[in-house]
Amino acid sequence: MAKTGKLLRSLIRAGTRTAKLFAAATAPPKPPKPRKPRAAKPGATSSASAAPLAVRATRPVRTVASAPSPAVAPGKWLSGYVPNAVGQRMNYWLYLPDNRSEKGMPLVVMLHGCQQTATQFAQGTRMNLHAEKMGCAVLYPQQSASSHPHRCWKWYERATQEGGGDVPTIISIIHKVLTQYDIDRSRIYVAGISAGAGMAHILALNHPGLFAAIGLHSGPVFGAGHSSLGALSVMKHGALGMNADIAAHAILQRHQQFPGMPAILFQGESDNVVKSINQIELTRQSLLLNRLSAPAKLTEKRHYRLLDYYEGRKLMLRVAQVEKLEHAWSGGDASLKFNDRSGPNASKMMLGFFARHRRV
Repeated sequence: MAKTGKLLRSLIRAGTRTAKLFAAATAPPKPPKPRKPRAAKPGATSSASAAPLAVRATRPVRTVASAPSPAVAPGKWLSGYVPNAVGQRMNYWLYLPDNRSEKGMPLVVMLHGCQQTATQFAQGTRMNLHAEKMGCAVLYPQQSASSHPHRCWKWYERATQEGGGDVPTIISIIHKVLTQYDIDRSRIYVAGISAGAGMAHILALNHPGLFAAIGLHSGPVFGAGHSSLGALSVMKHGALGMNADIAAHAILQRHQQFPGMPAILFQGESDNVVKSINQIELTRQSLLLNRLSAPAKLTEKRHYRLLDYYEGRKLMLRVAQVEKLEHAWSGGDASLKFNDRSGPNASKMMLGFFARHRRV
């Protein structure tokens, strides 16, 4: 990336304390030596199980309507479940907006973090309220407590990173919703926080033709971990060395016609659970996966800054660095854990970013 120096000078002039880190993140990567594809990783806990579970897609079951929830706006709030290969249920909730387009609704898949339920995530992010305004359906798969005691998605497992584990079951939920409701298949997006961001990234990179863009909030870098202890190391120190580049190149090798994956990345600068080095390495991976070489456009806002990377006039990567934000959803409902009422509003910004992209 020949113009990286220009980006660094602009950051220094702006007085940002992450200038050197982003200069390193956007330095031109060296081609890695051929290696076996390696996997992905975002937020987990020390009690996570490391046993891989290869789950195949299974036949979905009938959806059941549930009672109204404070997490939803005027639309319908539905629930259902899908069994995995070993007969365990994966529950999910679906928000269908009243404000629906005749040409099909966009769909946003939202993956919660550890120690959260799907309904808590819906309420905390207020995503349904924002989605109602834009006519979006929102789908919330939920990790089972039987699969992980803290409901953590196992993003750190090699099998999951390579498209196994819970990935096929989540994909089967998405396909069930696609067959039952009027969804625009060119506008399907996936987002998450922490472990959910890690799983969202894995879903998109293993199924790049299905998703048009991703939103990762406080998520770990893709392609490392491979055990519960390894996951903790990733959360604190990132992938270390060139591992982030190797993981991105492995995806490009597996998908010879990789279509790119537009991304919006949120990170709190005071996050001590999943530290900022992860956002730096995710930025580098996204630059590689989207084949971006132009320098970023820097925008300073009160309490946060944006780094925007374009392909021509098309915004492909937005990096949001939020001052003083800890491990919490930016602009969320602070009455629930892992949410911070201070801005910017991550839900609104993600939907705005998603609206720029569709899968052709």
